[in-house]
Amino acid sequence: MSMLTPPGMGGQYRITGDKYPRMRPSRRRGRLVAAAVASAAVLGLLGWGTVQLIDVFTGGGDNATAAGRTTDCRTRTAAGTGEAPAARAQSLPAPGRITVNVYNATPRSGLAKKTADELRRRGFRIGKVGNATKEYDKKVKGPGLLLGSPAAQDTSLRVLATQLSGASLRADARKGADLDLIIGDAFKTLTRQQTADKAVTTLTAPGTTAPARKTC
Repeated sequence: MSMLTPPGMGGQYRITGDKYPRMRPSRRRGRLVAAAVASAAVLGLLGWGTVQLIDVFTGGGDNATAAGRTTDCRTRTAAGTGEAPAARAQSLPAPGRITVNVYNATPRSGLAKKTADELRRRGFRIGKVGNATKEYDKKVKGPGLLLGSPAAQDTSLRVLATQLSGASLRADARKGADLDLIIGDAFKTLTRQQTADKAVTTLTAPGTTAPARKTC
């Protein structure tokens, strides 16, 4: 150790200058600190550049990706319905365009005529009225059975179903547009007209049909 090195400094500092002695850290430590700062700056620039490249190749980050998914979802949902809500609503016929045959499958007499008269008063067209055929006579346990062609499943049968709560809907092999209402053992009366009218209005109003199934 030099006689000019203050005791206890362990060689960490040295005296320089011509007139007034002063102490300063070794130049080696300063170089190490400068190198560390420069490395951190380089790493930061590299990271920022990587993020920019990812944005370029992926279309602009999370916002663009989320927007793309939303647009794609809307497109597939609309395509899956096949038609707009207003078009679906307009495809449901009004009661005045639906002809209903009313048959009684119960032992109680007079039900077919009474029910047919009420449906006529509510605006439906009435076709045949009488007893049910052997295929259904005394075999309908619920309030009633509504029959129609396959094409009527999602149109006129749905409108007629608003008139009889709990009725079953079924398609058969018929080709005509007429519907059959077969009165069953649990039949008491038609749905209250106010409730039925409200259901018909809701069913046939544009934009109030069943929502489309989401596909994403």
